Amino acid sequence: MKLSVLSGHGQEAVVALLGAGSFLGEGCLTGQRVRTATATAVGLSVVTRIEQREMLHALHEQHSFSTFFIRHVLLRNLRVEADLVDQLFNSSEKRLARALLLIAHYGNQGKPKTDIPKISQETLAEMIGTTRARVSSFMNKFRRLGFIDYNNGGLKVHSSLLRIVLHDGPLS
Repeated sequence: MKLSVLSGHGQEAVVALLGAGSFLGEGCLTGQRVRTATATAVGLSVVTRIEQREMLHALHEQHSFSTFFIRHVLLRNLRVEADLVDQLFNSSEKRLARALLLIAHYGNQGKPKTDIPKISQETLAEMIGTTRARVSSFMNKFRRLGFIDYNNGGLKVHSSLLRIVLHDGPLS
């Protein structure tokens, strides 16, 4: 699922890509009445709706679920903070490299999923706050340097892409 927001001028920004087992719409638990983000399926998805009353009951009565949910919300909050720092301090090239690594689950527990499903350059541009043309240029550079490969309509992200994120200046 892609979570996006729309500016008053009609510009879309992707604020998160959610994977299997993710929650969305949890703002209603705080009394949020106005929906600020739009969720869009970017692939085959199954969504389960949980009524607010049922969710609150589960959070109060099922301690293991409550712990799981709170962990989920806190981890998403940490990710949003990291994304903000990334947006403020890193070049669009580094932001793209970081986004691809996060989509491929580098840095998560377990083995990364180096083969990631097809994602449009437009969506990547919306995620990192740049143009599709710049994303295309960076993707060509990443492929030329051996950091990524295209395969069966998807993308293979190599761990060597970490060099872009960890390097202080642009790579040739």
